[in-house]
Amino acid sequence: MIRTKRNKQAGFTLIEMLIVVLLLGILAMLIIPQISVSTEDARLNTLQSNLGTIRNAVELYYHQHNERYPGAYSETNGTTATTDANAPAAFIAQLTQYTDINGQTNTSKGDPFLYGPYLKTTDLPTNPYNNLATIACDVDMAVITDRTLIAPETGWAFHPMTGVFFANDATVPHNTL
Repeated sequence: MIRTKRNKQAGFTLIEMLIVVLLLGILAMLIIPQISVSTEDARLNTLQSNLGTIRNAVELYYHQHNERYPGAYSETNGTTATTDANAPAAFIAQLTQYTDINGQTNTSKGDPFLYGPYLKTTDLPTNPYNNLATIACDVDMAVITDRTLIAPETGWAFHPMTGVFFANDATVPHNTL
C-alpha cells in the first residue's frame, strides 16, 4: 500500500473570501444610513432641548420681573431701554446672574438681588446646527410670529418685546421650532 502525502493548506478559498466581503458590504450599506439618521435625530433633539431650557428661563424671568423679558432693559440699571447692540449682553447677564425686580444684575445674591440665575452657566448653550452659542436681538420686533433670521453669524435670536426665542440658523425648519 502506497501512501501519498497531502499538503494541508490552512485558509479560505477565494470564493469564500469573496462571499464574506460581499456580506460585509451588504451589512455596511444597511447600517451606515441608520447612523447618519441617528446623528440628525440627536442634533434635532439637542436643539429642541436647548430651546426648551432657554424658553423656560425666559418665561420665568418674565413672570418675576413685572412682565418684561430679559434684554428689554439694561442690566446695569434695569430701566434704560436697550438697543440691538447691547441687548444680547443684557439678555445673557439677566439670565445668568442674580437680578432685582427691575432687571439690574449682580454676581451675588442678596437684597434686592433676589431673582435668578435662570441658567447655571455663564453662556448660552450651543446651537447644534451651526455650533454657535451667541445671540442676536431685535428690540423693535413686535410681531410675535416673526422668525426672520437676524444675523447669520449667531446661534440664537431673541425679540425682547415679544419674548420670541429661536434658533438663528438657515437650516429650515430650525428657526421655526
